[in-house]
Amino acid sequence: MTTSHPATGRSPFTARTTEDLLAAVPVVLGFRPRESVVLLTFGGDRSLHARIDLPTTEPEAEAAARQLLEPCRRQRVRAVALVVLTGDVRAAAWTSRAVVRAFTRAGIDVVDAVRAHEGRWYVASGPRGDVPAHGVPYDVSAHPFAAQAVLEGRVTLDSREELEASVAASPAAVHAVLEAVVALPGGAASPAEESRWAAALVARCVEAGTGPTDAEVARLVVGMLDVPVRDAAWERMRRADATAHVRFWTDVVRRTPDAFLADPAALLAFAAWLSGHGALAWCAVDRCLDVAPGHRLAGYIAQVLTNAVPPTVWDDAGTG
Repeated sequence: MTTSHPATGRSPFTARTTEDLLAAVPVVLGFRPRESVVLLTFGGDRSLHARIDLPTTEPEAEAAARQLLEPCRRQRVRAVALVVLTGDVRAAAWTSRAVVRAFTRAGIDVVDAVRAHEGRWYVASGPRGDVPAHGVPYDVSAHPFAAQAVLEGRVTLDSREELEASVAASPAAVHAVLEAVVALPGGAASPAEESRWAAALVARCVEAGTGPTDAEVARLVVGMLDVPVRDAAWERMRRADATAHVRFWTDVVRRTPDAFLADPAALLAFAAWLSGHGALAWCAVDRCLDVAPGHRLAGYIAQVLTNAVPPTVWDDAGTG
């Protein structure tokens, strides 16, 4: 799984030390990864950072290196730093060696490759004379990057599981919306009328920062079973207000019964990608595909995330 964090108008981070790299990782991802490989990039056409699950065998490490390399080559990245978060010394060594080898052959400089575990960092490929074998203690809880993230309103969750939970169903809220679905009046309006209503609802809630009522969620998600209504709710999304759309669609997704969940979850995934929050986008893609395997929009977003396509292309295409 590869996630990107392109430039989104937030203040950039300048990493000069290993501790700076370790402090940047949870901020750019939005959560504190475990058993993960994180790649931070520098000097490319587009800014991107990536996270994948930790490989557990040498062949998996070779495949992971290729997976990480491809988007970096496309974006003409000049340098990268690798952070492997695990207590598995062998897996970290396999992965770091595979990444360094693949990137060096591609002409991309690996400026640092470290393993971090339980408050200490090590050379990822194995012992090195200038770094103690028992590792170097670090604490980034009060690092300036963390403080900057708080000032800019960035939320850093404790784990990917916590991130997944942030878009999981709220049973009581789902039940309330299901009752509202049952209570919807018969004689549905035309798709054109429902499209106008859906677009107006989303615009109003996004602008005001408010959530829809149970009845509004019910009407919206039932209406979105028609593609024109879904597209009307989607087409006004822009990078400038993507974060507000993330809040809106997160609320809707947590309250939507599974029978109507696929399209709202796909729109949350799109909004999360557009806001530069690739890890959240993956969580929303997973929720969509759990109830609708083969969903076209979710599949498209998954490809975008896998290839680390930056959301600036939305603007470059003349849509933002």
